[in-house]
Amino acid sequence: MGIPTTQFPMIELSRRQDGSNDISAFARDVAEGLRQPRKTLPSRYFYDGTGSRLFQQIMELPEYYLTRSELEVLTQHKYEMAQLFSRRGFFHLIDLGAGDALKTRILLQGLSGQQKEFDYVPVDISGDAMRQLSDNMRQQLPQLQVEAVVGEYFQALEWLQENKPGRKVVLFLGSNIGNFKPDESINFLRSIRSYLSPGDQLLMGVDLRKDPATILRAYNDASGVTAAFNLNLLHRINRELDANFKVDQFSHHAMYNPQEGVMRSFLVSKAEQEVYIQKAGLTVHFDSWEAIHTENSCKYTIPQVEEMGRQCGFRPETVFYDNRQGFADVLFSID
Repeated sequence: MGIPTTQFPMIELSRRQDGSNDISAFARDVAEGLRQPRKTLPSRYFYDGTGSRLFQQIMELPEYYLTRSELEVLTQHKYEMAQLFSRRGFFHLIDLGAGDALKTRILLQGLSGQQKEFDYVPVDISGDAMRQLSDNMRQQLPQLQVEAVVGEYFQALEWLQENKPGRKVVLFLGSNIGNFKPDESINFLRSIRSYLSPGDQLLMGVDLRKDPATILRAYNDASGVTAAFNLNLLHRINRELDANFKVDQFSHHAMYNPQEGVMRSFLVSKAEQEVYIQKAGLTVHFDSWEAIHTENSCKYTIPQVEEMGRQCGFRPETVFYDNRQGFADVLFSID
């Protein structure tokens, strides 16, 4: 059978009506973060085209265990997950932060192999990533119903609530929940819950606490790819917001606090300097060795994760581990 030539539909919620990128939110968020006494930049802006390619390289690094661990979880448990997802009939499989769907494809193959009734709704802020994913799905699983959504998570969930009635299974893989501060993670999960109904489910990936040296190596690899990934955010600000960061005057620094279970990443100014960001209307002063906080990555215990879910209106249902029990995908349900 030939591959259909029609494209899967794609909903673009993050663009102006004329099709151009809306950079106002980017400029606002950058300005807000860099005005703080302790400067920050939002990690969600890592993923422009270059950032996405660098992250693909990170996932292949020997130090970066997270992707391999979750692939192991999904490969070993995909059929059990498929049964749990589909036991009440047709559902929408909503993949928040889908990217290239490397891990989700394992689930898609398991679901398709068992002939479960569902459609696939990948969600990502990157239009390029969603176009590429749609093309790949058309070739690899041509019978699968796919409708990609380009936008922020809650934009997408609101659109889904209005346009796709029916039961939903939400995927939030990759330990992305760890990028939030504790209060932010609670608010985020409560917001997801507000768009869901009894019978819906959430499968969430979490990185578990382990040897601090193992964690630190994963976020500070010897070859410097993670450093380039972080520094690319400054290149992006230069390009899209007409800024004049001297990127070679900043270095990447990573540190892990095992008591808190938090991995933190920073960009550190090597010299006293000023940076002008034209589209944000902002001049930023940096002292020598002043840091910009770029990312948190929280590591959990299973009791912490289950309690977090309960606080947000989810019932813990099943925990799926990798062989070393260093990573888990936790399935929550709504009663």
